[in-house]
Amino acid sequence: MFCGIDWAERHHDVAVVDDTGTLLAKARISDDAAGYSKLLDLLAEHGDSPENPIPVAIETSRGLLVAVLRTGDRKVFAINPLAASRYRDRHGVSRKKSDPGDALVLANILRTDMHAHRPLPADSELAQAITVLARAQQDAVWSRQQIANQVRSLLREYYPAALHAFQDKEGGLTRADARTVLTLAPTPAKAAKLTLAQLRAALKRSGRTRAFDTETARLREIFRSEYARHRPAVEDAFGQQLLALLKQLDAACQAADDLTTAAEAAFKEHADSDILLSFPGLGPLLGARLLAEIGDDRTRFADARALKSYAGSAPITRASGKKHFVGRRFVKNNRLMHAGFL
Repeated sequence: MFCGIDWAERHHDVAVVDDTGTLLAKARISDDAAGYSKLLDLLAEHGDSPENPIPVAIETSRGLLVAVLRTGDRKVFAINPLAASRYRDRHGVSRKKSDPGDALVLANILRTDMHAHRPLPADSELAQAITVLARAQQDAVWSRQQIANQVRSLLREYYPAALHAFQDKEGGLTRADARTVLTLAPTPAKAAKLTLAQLRAALKRSGRTRAFDTETARLREIFRSEYARHRPAVEDAFGQQLLALLKQLDAACQAADDLTTAAEAAFKEHADSDILLSFPGLGPLLGARLLAEIGDDRTRFADARALKSYAGSAPITRASGKKHFVGRRFVKNNRLMHAGFL
């Protein structure tokens, strides 16, 4: 028996076929606990058991439905939607499409070509938790940088002194001292009026612990230098926009820091952490990202080349007739590839 599920946001279409391709059952289930229970009952009616679970094909590897299906030893295959669309053409060239029909196509993919597709890895619960945290941390870093870029673009329009003061330092505008000072003085006019004592207090609030005199003198000199300026009302309006962006940037920075702490803590609890940390240049955060993408299922990759292909470091060859081309791989795990370059 083979099962295919065409998933959607509110409901899912299910098809069950036997080894000859005969459609044994089809159903539409809701995306809630009642629907998931109906699905498991349907599978049980057609021979699903803990000892002999029915494999399932679905076009996603995420969500509560997939989590329910992965309980026990059931194999769940996440079929690439592009591949599924190619299989659809095997059953007809009219280009017709329906959700129940897509579920049937997915079930038949397993019936005919299950050997050509890989089931979702059987990672441990801790490894799955690390995956959630590491990916969320990376998303938070990207979000933080996106907001920082918006702040930079805004400062270029009316506040070049702020860019001159912070953009060349490590961390740039995401630094705590940069955000604190800009919140205190969101316009060039206010920045020019800051005293050494006010700057020193702002740096202390940001967590700075040394070199106060040098830094405050540098900042005051920059803020009191001559720059082109907007009219006061326009400058104040830009300042209000900057304060709004700084609130978003503060939240993004805090989220990235919190998720970094959580990801590193979970990673250190994993049995494979010592192995990954033994690699030169790998710290807890980067190690967590690698473990998140590779997982701890030792049967996931057949050999080293399979892992290289998954990471995008193994080249691909296209040879046809007199043409022979060797190039880089575009279909890969982008997060794992990104970690490899850090």
